[in-house]
Amino acid sequence: MKIQHSYQGSSSHRASSRKYHLRCRAADQHDVQTKPSVSQSHVNVISGYDSVVTHELRVKLGQTQREVLRGVNLKIKRGHLHMLLGPNGCGKSTLLKLLGGLIPQYEGTVQLDQPSGFVFQNPDHQVVMPTVAADVAFGLGRYTLKEEVVLSSVTSSLKLVNMQNYMYRATHTLSGGQRQRVAIAGALAENPKLLLLDELTTFLDVEDQFGVLEAVRNITHVKGDVTAIWVTHRFEELEYADSASYMQDGSIVSTGRPERIRSFLRTLGASVPQPSGK
Repeated sequence: MKIQHSYQGSSSHRASSRKYHLRCRAADQHDVQTKPSVSQSHVNVISGYDSVVTHELRVKLGQTQREVLRGVNLKIKRGHLHMLLGPNGCGKSTLLKLLGGLIPQYEGTVQLDQPSGFVFQNPDHQVVMPTVAADVAFGLGRYTLKEEVVLSSVTSSLKLVNMQNYMYRATHTLSGGQRQRVAIAGALAENPKLLLLDELTTFLDVEDQFGVLEAVRNITHVKGDVTAIWVTHRFEELEYADSASYMQDGSIVSTGRPERIRSFLRTLGASVPQPSGK
């Protein structure tokens, strides 16, 4: 069965324009700019065992040039699911957007694996095509690929997020968690080495929340060379992380294994669930 490439022709322009408009609207809420095709020429490609290394990153945003990032130093191992935690306004989403190339002006240095794929917290900002397969194939329309290559990429991407049985399902019939997994598969189809995931479980119920987490953990563990950075404020999600960092007032104040971050959070008086061994 062929995938209906509804990203081609005039309908493609309408869908692409809508997708671009929705992404811009989401980014504008955070006082940053975005574009349909993210340029990452502002960073250096990395080598060795690390997927991301930053040094003294500083960012000022808005008319008042408020300092949102204040000397961020971070190292993330390749193949890890790394979580960025912290209160609202601490700078974690800003850091993620900077790593994704959505904030071109900053001080400091960045080295990371490329290319990267960015997934926003609301799947409606990215899942816009009528069927699951067409949505996952959307980004591949920029390349000259044979039908069987597109189909193989779509199938393998959906399998990684456990959505292969929904390939020809209408996207409007999916749950929030299923739509979020389709958005992740759409990013995976273009073979990124770094997944940037911005509070994906904000609008999800518990079942969908952990379904998405398991899908992302499966991606990093199965592929091995793909790193995921997961922004969240939900402490219970630490159970799925390989490593994590806690941000406060624009800086990273603690980094390490999940158990280290749990201990740090308890020193702050936070109630942190015990891991259940998932």
